Amino acid sequence: MTRGFVVAAMVAMAGAMVVAQDARPLSPVGAAAAQVLGKYVKPSSDSGAQAIGWGSFQGGKWIEIVYGRPLKRGRALWGSGADYGKAVLGGAPLWRAGANASTRLKTEVPLVINGVTVAPGEYSLFIDLKENNWTLVVSTWGAQTKYDPADKTALWGAYGYTPDKDVVRAPMKLDTLPNSIEQLTWEFVDLTDTGGTIALVWDRVMASVSFKL
Repeated sequence: MTRGFVVAAMVAMAGAMVVAQDARPLSPVGAAAAQVLGKYVKPSSDSGAQAIGWGSFQGGKWIEIVYGRPLKRGRALWGSGADYGKAVLGGAPLWRAGANASTRLKTEVPLVINGVTVAPGEYSLFIDLKENNWTLVVSTWGAQTKYDPADKTALWGAYGYTPDKDVVRAPMKLDTLPNSIEQLTWEFVDLTDTGGTIALVWDRVMASVSFKL
């Protein structure tokens, strides 16, 4: 075995170790969850849990958003004019509002969004990006877990999106944040027994849509 071969092998092994140590995905999978329409029940008086205030949440139903979480990484995300949104759209007609697989909404309860009832089930979420005018799109398009151009029944991100499976479109309230958020985040905000708000934050933008239960 030549000295050159040994050196090359050591370099290759070192490179593989670096890759292995930094194997985390560029856009990790995240989830936002809320449990609604339930209530806390106090433990019985003879229970030790009552003394420290523990109880149990009963009768709740889940709402969840599962999505890829891209990081800003110093990029100018939005642009302006004719170029608005192109950096995040990546050539798709709508924004997947996340990364990788389509953003998914899973709900165990009916949600009324912009006057339309979204039945319990699973949906894809997209955002139609226009400057100062974002629209949330709830769609029955399925989501591919890996890109498959031969699969015409589900989408990877928003590529191939068509509006025929739209359930509702809702204008989003846009707010400018005082600080820049590095990693895209979906969240449920101001929940009550009658409704709440679905919000996305990234960079200095908070885009939100209210819903009723």
